[in-house]
Amino acid sequence: MRSQLRRGGVAETVIDDAVLILSELLSNACKHGRPLGDALSGDGDVRAAWRVDTSGRLTVEVTDGGGPTRPAPATPSVTAHGGRGLNIITALADDWGVRDDARGEVTVWVVVHDDVHDPDAGHRRNDFATRVAAPSVSAMSGLDFADAFDDLD
Repeated sequence: MRSQLRRGGVAETVIDDAVLILSELLSNACKHGRPLGDALSGDGDVRAAWRVDTSGRLTVEVTDGGGPTRPAPATPSVTAHGGRGLNIITALADDWGVRDDARGEVTVWVVVHDDVHDPDAGHRRNDFATRVAAPSVSAMSGLDFADAFDDLD
């Protein structure tokens, strides 16, 4: 994927974002979706695809056999072991969405493009950390770490 996109003129920052996005989408499909095809015969899988349109926008998509819930960003607790993938995607993407078909297949698609060629898109990288970061410990009431260190003297 990486070398084909590079040869196609896609910026390295867009490729980096797309690789992370693809990883999140594939992880979500494997964890939450059913496989495509005949799962009973063991022929089930997921499908990943990408394309670059004439304006340089890269679309990455992953299709699976659907699942019990519709993909949606979560609000995980600070200690949760998961639930941040679609928030990461939202922070990196220009746009994303979910497409269903008549067979029950679900495709999550994500559009990313080069911030250098689109000044309005540059804000995504600049404030990425604030959009996906956990809340500050100092902002959480009821946490007093000073007491925990009193007995160490």
